[in-house]
Amino acid sequence: MAYEMVSLLRMLIDRDGSDLHINVKNPPLGRVHGSMQFFGDNPLTAEDTEGLMKSIASVDNQQELQEVGGTDFGFAFEDIARFRVAVFKQRGNVGMVLRLIPRDLLTFDQLGLPKSVKEVIDLKQGMVLVTGPTGSGKSTSLATMIDWLNTNRDHHIITIEDPIEYYHDHKKSSLTQREVGVDVPSFAEALRRALRMDPDVILVGEMRDLETIGAAVTAAETGHLVFGTLHTTGAVRTVDRLVDAFPTNQQEQIRTQLAGNLKAVISQGLLKRKSGFGRVACYEVMISTPAIQNLIRENKSYRITSAIQTGHKYGMNLMDEHLLALYRKGICKYEDCLEKAIQPEEFEANARSLGLEGGPAPKPEGK
Repeated sequence: MAYEMVSLLRMLIDRDGSDLHINVKNPPLGRVHGSMQFFGDNPLTAEDTEGLMKSIASVDNQQELQEVGGTDFGFAFEDIARFRVAVFKQRGNVGMVLRLIPRDLLTFDQLGLPKSVKEVIDLKQGMVLVTGPTGSGKSTSLATMIDWLNTNRDHHIITIEDPIEYYHDHKKSSLTQREVGVDVPSFAEALRRALRMDPDVILVGEMRDLETIGAAVTAAETGHLVFGTLHTTGAVRTVDRLVDAFPTNQQEQIRTQLAGNLKAVISQGLLKRKSGFGRVACYEVMISTPAIQNLIRENKSYRITSAIQTGHKYGMNLMDEHLLALYRKGICKYEDCLEKAIQPEEFEANARSLGLEGGPAPKPEGK
């Protein structure tokens, strides 16, 4: 029996899934609450995957797939949701992964974002980075931040994305949303042009190369609030990644620029709930203080972890501290928290010192 894209997408939404995987010789797979589930019994044929792709991809996207072996785009599914799609060739056949982008934006409380984040995003200038691996909820968190500004501040907000995931209506702010490959050729070019468009806030969907990072830092230096994402975990790795993107002879300069303009790093991940229903976010928050600015400037990023650990009064916390709290409250399993820990050995030692691991599992919160 042939699969239909509409039925598969409805199944993903009905099961509260996040991703749909389409590959030859395997039934459709959905990621539901972090686990993979079959969405049928019959393996997909090459004709099936190509037909499913053509049912949602434009002629231009199909041509790009043939020319370079892959294409990315977004599309709206009825009035229910949007999907971000990655189409690729594997073993000569078409494969796809479709990421569900919920229609309704979540609030700060629903995401569990720390209160300190709201203070940071209300700054007039500087750079705020949201980091984490693929599928960690970065886009969702950024969309919530942009929506808060859109609702509460009279700004001109420019978003640069590939592709656009969340569509924002004009509220108190004016929104300009530009899609790389459709409205502008590259992130770096979009950033350069954005500076001529009277922006207050600029969101860079992905800081993937030296040129884009440099343009984003310049935008932050010249009096704009810049949001960006990186596929890093933790503040230390994020700072190191930014600096290492530049040639050795430019690294001292970029450290000085980051020290003055990097206002916060918010790293996040997603864990399965112990109940098996849904996932919960975990966060690390670094807020720029004079001490952290000096560490960045003096090439002592390895000491940022200690500065975060002693910076709770500024709204900072380490990822591993949040993970331990999730376990202590009975929200997540120990092994899931340990897997996400940035420093697993230290996480285990802290758990043992509190008498948590090896003893009876904490009861779920509220019971």
